[in-house]
Amino acid sequence: MTRLLLKNLQLCSSFFDAAPRFLGRDFHTRLTAENKEVTDASAVSPSKRARTETQPAEERSVLRFAKLSEHATTPTRGSAKAAGYDLYSAYDYIIGPMDKAIVKTDIQIAVPHGCYGRVAPRSGLAAKHFIDVGAGVVDEDYRGNVGVVLFNFSKDTFEVKKGDRVAQLVCEKICYPDLEEKETLDDTERGAGGFGSTGRN
Repeated sequence: MTRLLLKNLQLCSSFFDAAPRFLGRDFHTRLTAENKEVTDASAVSPSKRARTETQPAEERSVLRFAKLSEHATTPTRGSAKAAGYDLYSAYDYIIGPMDKAIVKTDIQIAVPHGCYGRVAPRSGLAAKHFIDVGAGVVDEDYRGNVGVVLFNFSKDTFEVKKGDRVAQLVCEKICYPDLEEKETLDDTERGAGGFGSTGRN
């Protein structure tokens, strides 16, 4: 009887000695697997991706510019969704009635690939002072001083001060088609109808 009790005590002792090691390995393995599942789940979480992912640089449109003198002003936008960047005069100018001037900005630009820069009038100058903009195309490969051709269609002299906003630069998509000469072109319903052919106004 005594021998049987001693043998049972030895078996119990061996079991309890081994149990912590066994349970520890099992617990550690299970905990590691659970942590991995949590990590993997967070790695593909849409909300987390939205917070951390950024648009690749090659997909972003960037308008690069450089100042050619200390008189240049950095182009600005009136709001986050404004179509164009305001261009600023680098010098003072006086434009007589029914006259024009090429207003230098002293900046050079590099428009995004596949775009050109359209130099457009500012609505305030047009509505209040009869000031318009002409010849407003900046090619993708142009790297010279951006000049703004201002026309004064009013009866009064117009003064441009250094730092005045004189136009806005709008980046527009463009295609570069090859030129192909043909003997004749296909007929259309409109045909050769030109100025005023579709109505009085």
